Amino acid sequence: MAKFENKTVWITGASSGIGEACAYLFAIEKANLILTATRTNALKIIQEKCIGLGAQCKILPFDLASIENIPVLVANAFNCFGSIDILYNNAGISQRGLTADTLFEVDKKIMDINFFAPVLITKLVLPEMLKRKAGTIAVTSSIAGKFGFPLRSAYSASKHALYGFFETLQAEYYDQNIRVVMICPGFVNTNISMNALDNDGKRHANLDSGQAGGISAEKAAKKIVNGIYSQKQEVLTGGKELIMVYIKRFLPTLSRFLARKIKST
Repeated sequence: MAKFENKTVWITGASSGIGEACAYLFAIEKANLILTATRTNALKIIQEKCIGLGAQCKILPFDLASIENIPVLVANAFNCFGSIDILYNNAGISQRGLTADTLFEVDKKIMDINFFAPVLITKLVLPEMLKRKAGTIAVTSSIAGKFGFPLRSAYSASKHALYGFFETLQAEYYDQNIRVVMICPGFVNTNISMNALDNDGKRHANLDSGQAGGISAEKAAKKIVNGIYSQKQEVLTGGKELIMVYIKRFLPTLSRFLARKIKST
């Protein structure tokens, strides 16, 4: 039997990068897939590929910045297959701008997409999981959710906040068979820096050297999907930059010094 056969998996941020690569791996394992992202045409292409790999697949195009419409999105997700076994809150947007130069509206948009949207989706999905006494919630944070990172004040704040919220959720509902898997990527070769917001809210439109030299989305996805299957509490994926996570844990003063020396773009 395939690993995710008869399991419904909902992935946000599924039109490219990690989300897309994970969708194909879930499809191979015969999951019932629900894919959400802003780009409808990209989702349709991925949907066709997932169906070709043997999965049932529905798409729900949506902009997570539209917080007020998320209850309708969640209702539509439940209507796809009747339940949600695995919710993967993967969608997010990054940032490139000094703290003092970044408009508050940009900070707010980043927090809405990266934190408040997955929080609200989860709060609307969770009751059904609790009723069935089963469910896995995976969340893409970042190594920037472990320590402050230059040019990413709101992004880093949103990723820190995800850890606080979802680790609390895990503590509260673990005994009711709700599992939380925190995904912590380092540098992965995706378009995250291309789509990042500059200090005035415009698209950054540049591929950072970190992303360009990062591991492939496919390599990251293999580790993530395996981690979700085994319900691992935290999945670190990336390259040598992940050592910063351990430096912060065991040598916090050194980590702050190194963060000040990061030449970020």
